[in-house]
Amino acid sequence: MSQGIKFEVIDVPIPEGTNVIIGHSHFIKTLEDIYEALVNSVPNIKFGLAFCEASGKRLIRHEGTDDELRKLAIDLCRKIAAGHTFVIYLRNAWPINVLNAIKHVVEVVNIYAATANPPLRYCC
Repeated sequence: MSQGIKFEVIDVPIPEGTNVIIGHSHFIKTLEDIYEALVNSVPNIKFGLAFCEASGKRLIRHEGTDDELRKLAIDLCRKIAAGHTFVIYLRNAWPINVLNAIKHVVEVVNIYAATANPPLRYCC
């Protein structure tokens, strides 16, 4: 007997002065490639980046230039708990400054949200 699919809506915390980008990718090298896209797009960008693996131990890989933003990204990935999802929290930059670079990362499949406007709710 199938248990079916369960969807849950989660609140996405967006601290003052911070933007969040949530997307989908298909390869663990995504973390390194998005990191490079971000640092090459905006000088002095502050960000935290996390990526949910879809196989094996289903680790959450993470990188960034700001420990607080990195922790926020890890925590949100843990809540979403969906393989191949990535989360980026930004400061000192706007999504408009980095979205084209992120979209051109060959592993990136889709961008689901890019905002600073709470409340953001995400269905996963």
